[in-house]
Amino acid sequence: MDALIANQHWIEAGVGSTGPSEGSRSTGRLYGRRRRRLPRNRKPSGVLCAALLTVCLPVGSAAAWGAVATTHAVREPAVAGLFYPQDKAALSQAIDQYLATAKPEPVPGLKALVCPHAGYEYSGTVAASGYKLLAGRSFQTVLVLAPSHYAFLEGAAVSRAGVFRTPLGDVPISPKARELARLEPFGWEAPTRVQRPAWATESSRPAPAAGEDTADTWEHSDEVQVPFLQKTLSRFELLPIVFGEVDPEKAARVLAGQVDDRTLIVVSSDLSHYHPYAEARDLDTRCVQAVCALDVERMKTQEACGKTPILTLMHLAKLKGWKAKLLDYRNSGDTAGDKRRVVGYAAIAFYAPGGETFNDSERKRLLELARTALHDVVTKGRLPEVSTNGWPASFFELKGCFVTLTKRGELRGCIGHIVPVEPLYRAVMDNARNAAVRDSRFLPVKPEELGDLEVEVSVLTEPKPLSFTSPADLLARLRPHEDGVILTVEGRTATFLPQVWEQIPDKADFLNQLARKAGCEPSAWRKPGTTVSLYRVEAFKESK
Repeated sequence: MDALIANQHWIEAGVGSTGPSEGSRSTGRLYGRRRRRLPRNRKPSGVLCAALLTVCLPVGSAAAWGAVATTHAVREPAVAGLFYPQDKAALSQAIDQYLATAKPEPVPGLKALVCPHAGYEYSGTVAASGYKLLAGRSFQTVLVLAPSHYAFLEGAAVSRAGVFRTPLGDVPISPKARELARLEPFGWEAPTRVQRPAWATESSRPAPAAGEDTADTWEHSDEVQVPFLQKTLSRFELLPIVFGEVDPEKAARVLAGQVDDRTLIVVSSDLSHYHPYAEARDLDTRCVQAVCALDVERMKTQEACGKTPILTLMHLAKLKGWKAKLLDYRNSGDTAGDKRRVVGYAAIAFYAPGGETFNDSERKRLLELARTALHDVVTKGRLPEVSTNGWPASFFELKGCFVTLTKRGELRGCIGHIVPVEPLYRAVMDNARNAAVRDSRFLPVKPEELGDLEVEVSVLTEPKPLSFTSPADLLARLRPHEDGVILTVEGRTATFLPQVWEQIPDKADFLNQLARKAGCEPSAWRKPGTTVSLYRVEAFKESK
């Protein structure tokens, strides 16, 4: 059973080996701790597994949990120095480096993330692709749905600590834990039978007295998410939940009543375990496709150690009308291990769709129109003649539009209309030309560059003025990753598309840079007489 394979998962997570392969003898490292070699092919005792299966008690039952409640107790870190650096400065620097290299697609209306939980050197780059989206956002409560790896339990154990500690500091446990713990299949965590992991003697936390271990005492799958949350959210309350045997649909119905617009859900899961590289990619591709399609029946047959929490999120997404998209996928063969036996990692975002106007076929046609215009302008010096027969009516509506060109991920040109001035199809063609040869920041695109360029089309809603009473009120009203901003100050105007929040997630810095773009002092937006209008964008690119 996955929840019982503690020794294997330690290696899978990258602790004490240079790869996730079970029984690896290669020299590895712990984060500042003395390495302890595991025996080859070490697996949990079948007798112990059977014993654990016979003594499990359901979450929420009086016999299992008794009359317990949240306390002022601290949930001490169990895997600091094992799965991630124990030193505060080293941990902060490591996460900063992972976030700096992450380049996820913008996701307005973000509601939940699926992120991996291996050692940071193995899955940190993938996790960062999810957590990068949190920069500049605000959530009051973060629910972490984590699979149990060391305890077998029926139900989902809600933390009864008052504080969750990492080397980066303490995070308060949400008072919502009290209400959730009263609702089956959730219940308070309490002492239960646990198979302590092989690394328990080297853990950063002291071992409880015999018989006092809970499902979360040694659990790494929730803990490794918390430092990333601490680095990307300014303030939040945590609600960690360790999942055992749970009906995902029932759990989702309960969570649906607990989740609001200020709640983020993080599901902790790796994907396939210990397959050869090519086979793992095939297995993981099918798994990711099932998740992103919200195909519950198909997901039930896939391989993921956090399958139950993932299925719970998928059921919740169906109830809420959310969608899912892949942000990043790699396996340990891509990051830090060898390719003979790998573990898969994915970052997936769940979001509330916001007024999407164009279907996949229409998006493809607009991108092809921009690509054709780009090609003809660069190679022939003119826009192409196009037939509009059979085109949808939306292509003839007056729309604001930007076309962005990137070359190997770097900006190569971006020009557009903020306000509607011509039919959308003409705006796409004109701005493809303008981005290629009229963006004063760049030399004109050359024919030999065409194969290296990617085209993105952004269709804008009509800008609406934003009322605010002070610079502080303006900052409070901005929605990072969702608002395009038009700033008019001292008679000068400039705009940033919502995509710019990915590079400048801090609100004040965003406006400072926008004022500078308008040709003013960075702080000019704080002056009386400043006006701001906001718009939304439906953006799509060739690689998606």
